[in-house]
Amino acid sequence: CETCSKEEAKYRCPRCLKYSCSLLCVKKHKLALSCNGVRDKTAFVSVNEFTDLNLLSDYRFLEDVGRTADAAARHLAMHSSTTKRHLFSLRNKAQKCNIDLRTLPIGFTKRRENSTTFNSTENKFYWHLKLVFPHCHAEYTLKRVPDDKTLADILKPYIDPVESDPVVCQRLKIYTASPHSDVRILMKIENRRQNSVRYNELDASRSLLDNLKGKVIIEYPTLFVVLKTLKNDMVVLGQ
Repeated sequence: CETCSKEEAKYRCPRCLKYSCSLLCVKKHKLALSCNGVRDKTAFVSVNEFTDLNLLSDYRFLEDVGRTADAAARHLAMHSSTTKRHLFSLRNKAQKCNIDLRTLPIGFTKRRENSTTFNSTENKFYWHLKLVFPHCHAEYTLKRVPDDKTLADILKPYIDPVESDPVVCQRLKIYTASPHSDVRILMKIENRRQNSVRYNELDASRSLLDNLKGKVIIEYPTLFVVLKTLKNDMVVLGQ
């Protein structure tokens, strides 16, 4: 068992392939690694390891995609003029702020999740935002984040030793124990080849709006909070 290292392993997680001996250890490994236990149907399989089972799995996956796309096309919101006007207005407002905001069709998870709005009275975006802390395998979703809020203030409830929530602080202790100068905020650059993933480094002292200017955003921003002292495979553009 890769969790307790005491008993003989009986189960193997379909998602991360970790071995476990009991239901208790299964639950512990899911909590520690933020693993949902569901097999990744789109995980890479090399040609040498590709079998008839993989082919059948891909075929079923494509059938599921077809059914989901068909159901989405029949969804009433897909044909709602109000929804289309709202999305057009949102993209137009973002374009005026030099942000290339792109939306996905109805049925996509990010489209359903997105709660981003624009307040015409305040002339301000309230963003749906996702924070990912890869060193702790943790992620958090924020709603109605004003665009004039600095990234440093956005992160305070998570990695600030004084202002962060005790439960969150304990989970992200590797971040809270590190000096602020070691914290880096990255955002993935969209529209690049799969084998050439790069990230933009953002300025924590500047507002969310300033950091998003000149960038492509698909539905809502996802920010990766990393530590420069820890080795990772996230390559910043230009490095």
